[in-house]
Amino acid sequence: MRVTLVAWAIWIGVASIGGCGSEARTPMADGVFGPLGTPFPSASAEELATFERGRAVALRRFTPTNGLGPEFNLTFCAGCHEKPVLGGSASHYRDFLLVGDELVQDVVVPRGKNGVQRQFSLETGRAPSDALTDVSATRNPIPFFGAGLLAELPGSEILSRADPDDEDGDGVSGRANYDGIAVGRFGRKAQTARIEIFVRGPLFNHMGITSEPLSSTERESLPGVGPIEAAMPTSEVQGVGAVVAAQSVIVDEPTIDFDGVPDPEISSDDLFDLVSFTLLLAAPEPDEPTEQTKRGEQSFEDVGCAKCHTPSLAGPRGRIPLYSDLLLHDMGAELADDMPMGEATGAEFRTQPLWGIATVAPYLHDGRAATLDEAIRWHGGEAQPMSDAYGRLEDGQRTDLIAFLESLGGRAQRTDGLLPPGVPPPQPGEIGAPIPGLDEGELAAFERGRALFDRDFSYSEGVGPTFNGDACRSCHFDPVIGGAGPAGVDAMRQGVFIGDVFAAPIGGTGLPRHGVTAVRPESDPEANFFEPRQTPSTLGLGLLEHIRRETIESLADPDDLNQDGIAGRAHLLGDGRLGRFGWKANVPSIREFVRDALTNELGMTVPAEPGFTFGGAEDEDEVIDPELDADTIDDIATFIASLAPPPRTRTDIELEDVGELVFEAAACGSCHVPSLETADGVEVRAYTDLLLHDVAAADALGIEEGAAGVRDFRTPPLWGLRSTAPYMHDGRASTIEEAIAAHEGEADESRMAVEALDRDQRAALLAFLRSL
Repeated sequence: MRVTLVAWAIWIGVASIGGCGSEARTPMADGVFGPLGTPFPSASAEELATFERGRAVALRRFTPTNGLGPEFNLTFCAGCHEKPVLGGSASHYRDFLLVGDELVQDVVVPRGKNGVQRQFSLETGRAPSDALTDVSATRNPIPFFGAGLLAELPGSEILSRADPDDEDGDGVSGRANYDGIAVGRFGRKAQTARIEIFVRGPLFNHMGITSEPLSSTERESLPGVGPIEAAMPTSEVQGVGAVVAAQSVIVDEPTIDFDGVPDPEISSDDLFDLVSFTLLLAAPEPDEPTEQTKRGEQSFEDVGCAKCHTPSLAGPRGRIPLYSDLLLHDMGAELADDMPMGEATGAEFRTQPLWGIATVAPYLHDGRAATLDEAIRWHGGEAQPMSDAYGRLEDGQRTDLIAFLESLGGRAQRTDGLLPPGVPPPQPGEIGAPIPGLDEGELAAFERGRALFDRDFSYSEGVGPTFNGDACRSCHFDPVIGGAGPAGVDAMRQGVFIGDVFAAPIGGTGLPRHGVTAVRPESDPEANFFEPRQTPSTLGLGLLEHIRRETIESLADPDDLNQDGIAGRAHLLGDGRLGRFGWKANVPSIREFVRDALTNELGMTVPAEPGFTFGGAEDEDEVIDPELDADTIDDIATFIASLAPPPRTRTDIELEDVGELVFEAAACGSCHVPSLETADGVEVRAYTDLLLHDVAAADALGIEEGAAGVRDFRTPPLWGLRSTAPYMHDGRASTIEEAIAAHEGEADESRMAVEALDRDQRAALLAFLRSL
């Protein structure tokens, strides 16, 4: 229900909270509040068109061909701003590290790329850690809802709340940070004043996408009311700029790199649309007040939260109820990250706006708090008296206060992962649907498993101490829950080569991306080879699991007795089981796949189960082991086993049928066997033999896993190929054409046959592959 301006004005107590009488005389802004992820209701038709174009840019997957890299953390803007919808925050799998070299106390020179540690390298697989880094801090992505309203605030309005010397003696001494001469307002340390900077910075620092500043004409055309007021007391100019704000770029200078793609790698039109999209995101619309939330608001005031979380600030459209003064506050030693930015010390952080707070867990700058209750209890420094007062409240009062916070917008859109609340599974025939014929109990298990697959787990539930994701969906979401994943969520493998002989490091070949502490998990000191692992889709795995072992082994010809150049072999594990899942066919069953991923990707322990050997029962965090139970494994495994294969999409049947003939003539089906059969006679058109083949260059290096050598890979199924880019085990191929060209070894003759095709034959082959 939409909140009326009159009711809202009364609700937030405008005449008293925040200590500024002008609030009572300034009406509430109108036409700017709406569901999360939507544009301002007052946006013009032209602005709405710009918003939609900007949304498309935010969702665009960048590839090396159009500028991604040479080092990067992710491949699209929406990756870090997806929860609960585009424009929001993200869970721990999108955390990143700020890195620096501390010269003297509170003087830190950014390392990495403008202070950001990148994870991936197009050249070496893993981007190296900066050897001069001696300070690092975790950052959880920050939401942008209502950001355009913050951009419009006059600097004088923010400065009017500043009390750097605590002249009123209330123990709160907020002060402003600056971006040049403009009062900062964006970022965990208010280090940035303009959205353009906050967009261009991550484009370059996280994706390697170069850009040029918007022209003065373009800036004047951006959505918004009035320019940012440049306000900086002369006495505070000294020292500003001594430390470059991490995640920022100098707004009036182009960014460049040397990846072979002409700079800028994003056009000025696309940049304009992307910045406009951010500026037009509606502010979270609060719920109608209830008796409980009114009591909670009173506790919020009594505890003293409003001293920093000022209910509203006055902008050119009217008052905006962001519940922040946008000032820096010392939050104490426990929260300090030792990362100064501009005027902010290592212990100072901007007051986080509270509108929409119910939807953007985890909380605090590094995401250490899984709940609002935890976040409040972590407050120290200037906020220690408020945290203590909160702890002294009765249980019911704390419940009311949390309910008040959750009422500040977006609660109806809150989700445990990324699936919108109440959305049913895809229907039969749609991608991501369950297989036909499930009974009521099986469908219920499928839905439970789907919710668990999507669910973000927290540190307090056992994620870590090192991990790649905090949900199964963290890696498997393209194009639906359970699918594949882009390059930015690749797992990393490490190995030791002595000449051309591979050795696994003592700690294993896995190399996690994240840790619960603000330290990048380090590679084995002996490792000299790193290789990303592209996330495979889980759609249709249940059918592949039910293909008879005898069927798979009958296709093997390890000695190429038929002399066709193809020498596929089954991957037999040490205990005699047949491997059929994973890039090296080293996982024998879906349940083992789930157990292995929960431990090695999420860092969560699983119970010992008779007959199962994958997954770990103990780890080194403080959560009691096992951190997950057998029922959780049951439901996730049931979800995966019940996922239907991707439906085939026929758009040009005649052309696709010709392409299938070309596929056969090129002998692609020698490994990508079109059809297999399950034990109960169900045809499985997955285009795989589930065998290992040597398809790499003769001098290629790689990772050995079990009996699979460095150049051996399982034939990946081709169903759903159109929606699982990038391709190959390490994601080196952005397109199907590039993937075909990367085939060598046993696939040499097929690759050369494709290379010899004329244009029409090649178009038909690609049409066929995209239809699968």
